[in-house]
Amino acid sequence: AVPRTRILATGGASHNKKILQVLSDVFNAPVFIIDTANSACLGSAYRAIHGLVAERNVSLADVVKLAPEPRLAVTPTPGAEEV
Repeated sequence: AVPRTRILATGGASHNKKILQVLSDVFNAPVFIIDTANSACLGSAYRAIHGLVAERNVSLADVVKLAPEPRLAVTPTPGAEEV
């Protein structure tokens, strides 16, 4: 089954597997990273594009289809949700 929740991590901390593992365990969700320079700005850029094409009824999902594919970094430690 595909998890309904996932975390997308960007920035300097996204290079630290231990921090990502804590996030994954606390939220009981897989953590993905995007190998793109300035990825923290990426969401704002896609929202801006979405705003520009909004009058053409283009969904945000359609806009972000061109986004780089996130890469799975870590998954929750089994049993972490019980801690």
